[in-house]
Amino acid sequence: MKRQGKKIQLALVGLLASAAPAMAQTATEAAVAGGSDSVRTLGLAIAAGLTMGLSVIGSGMAVGRIGAAAMGAAAEKPELLTRSLLFVALAEGLAVLGFAIAIMLVQKI
Repeated sequence: MKRQGKKIQLALVGLLASAAPAMAQTATEAAVAGGSDSVRTLGLAIAAGLTMGLSVIGSGMAVGRIGAAAMGAAAEKPELLTRSLLFVALAEGLAVLGFAIAIMLVQKI
């Protein structure tokens, strides 16, 4: 299971690394090319999708691991349940922040 998680993380890093040069085009270069509005719109749409997707994937992985550990700790010491659920809420906050940033990017389109 750990190997599969490492492969997914490596694939996401490779995807981001390969997309970075494509998004490095400056506004003046895009204006010279003539399609500045379409390039900007496409870049913002891709950025919003990546922001939402990666934040939800990361949050899901975190909630899965933290939730399992929280339930294990609660099984042994029930008084730790509230404290451990706070950590799960922090991990879910990552997805909410990613959603907020994606909405801000979509509003710029």
